[in-house]
Amino acid sequence: MGHPFDLGYAQEPFKSLCENYPDATVYPPNDFRVEWGPIFHRGRLDGSARVLLIGQDPAQNETIVRRILVGEAGQRIQGFLAKLGIDRSYVMVNTFLYSVYGSVSAKNKKTPALIEYRHRWLKALLVGQKIEAVVALGTLADGAWQAWAATPDAQAVPVAYVPITHPTQPESSSKGDKDKLRAATKTMLKKWSDALQTLHSAIEHPDRSNPLKLYGDSWQPGDKVTIPEIDFPPGLPSWMREQDNWARRVGANVNAKRRNITLTVSKGIVPEI
Repeated sequence: MGHPFDLGYAQEPFKSLCENYPDATVYPPNDFRVEWGPIFHRGRLDGSARVLLIGQDPAQNETIVRRILVGEAGQRIQGFLAKLGIDRSYVMVNTFLYSVYGSVSAKNKKTPALIEYRHRWLKALLVGQKIEAVVALGTLADGAWQAWAATPDAQAVPVAYVPITHPTQPESSSKGDKDKLRAATKTMLKKWSDALQTLHSAIEHPDRSNPLKLYGDSWQPGDKVTIPEIDFPPGLPSWMREQDNWARRVGANVNAKRRNITLTVSKGIVPEI
């Protein structure tokens, strides 16, 4: 059995975008973990994508595999796409190229060079391409889209647009409270179902046609889908795309946690000797 993989950024304009990315002068280290480098995308760069998703910023799993929206968030979004009949024809970029450290100041969110570079990616993915729908994950992503939508380039791109709740917002907002988590998950899945109904009619060329199945009040079998191997660089072990929480920031203080990411192979992978 072969192992398909992401061919990377050899073709223009993505080659130049990856050769000439913003550094710490655009992404200040007080707000961003620039020491771990930029992480650009996940999905198709060959012009076949029908859905564009805009995320927020890369976390520690993404830092290791060098692709965005992996782990729990990625599997939830993969399930969202599957409900639309989209198994392969998608592409994802983030609002920010680097992982956010704490929170981003209002000033740095509006840095012209940061926005200009992001717009170059959006232009490459949207203008003259086959994208039929755009989905923003969370408020930061919605802001990124609204900024792009106001540009002259965006006026020639007729796409459906839907902002949805970020896939891990219930966990981040509930802070370990199980009742709050259940309520936040129910609210998010209701919004996701509303978005599905809008997108289902807007996407004219899905990878497959299937009846639309909406979400319930909580996660059900099939709602999360494993991220396909073709989205990653060659040789990535399967547990890195099938599991979550295998990469953790560790250390005795905030500075140590910023410098260290510990990887743990998932249980059952290593044979007992």
